[in-house]
Amino acid sequence: MKMELIQPFINAADAVLAQTLHCPTRVGDVSMEQEAYRRKGFASLVTFNGDIEGRIIFDIDPRTAAKVASTLAGSAMEADDDLARETVCELANMVIGSAITTLNDQGFHFKIQPPVVHVAEAEEEGNEDQEALVMSFDTDNGNVFMNISLRYNNRKREELRLN
Repeated sequence: MKMELIQPFINAADAVLAQTLHCPTRVGDVSMEQEAYRRKGFASLVTFNGDIEGRIIFDIDPRTAAKVASTLAGSAMEADDDLARETVCELANMVIGSAITTLNDQGFHFKIQPPVVHVAEAEEEGNEDQEALVMSFDTDNGNVFMNISLRYNNRKREELRLN
């Protein structure tokens, strides 16, 4: 996995989380995994096709989702509120929108599917061709996890090799 593909998402997540949680963010645990991803709270799945293929899972613990939902809605939310559950999709939209601008400016062409609530307890296992970067953003208001599995499609990989 290339940093040029994932760095825009890390930068966007850092900025969006700091803004919506009104506190600084710190990158917590970072690992490369081929194991199945286990959901930790409310999760959203975004898939990509084109020059870049793969998916990103945004995962927020319920308390943090309620805090983000409260900020976005302008009123207090509880962790069991449906709006708190759906907040992860809105957060994904905000992060993806910012990262996509950066990747488009770098000349990548791809399609993004809208975020969907990810309810599976575990994602299917990866393989040697598909590992995922799993990282957490730790904040004073809770944790947000991002599981990134992106790669160049075969045509783009060949173009890059020839240049």
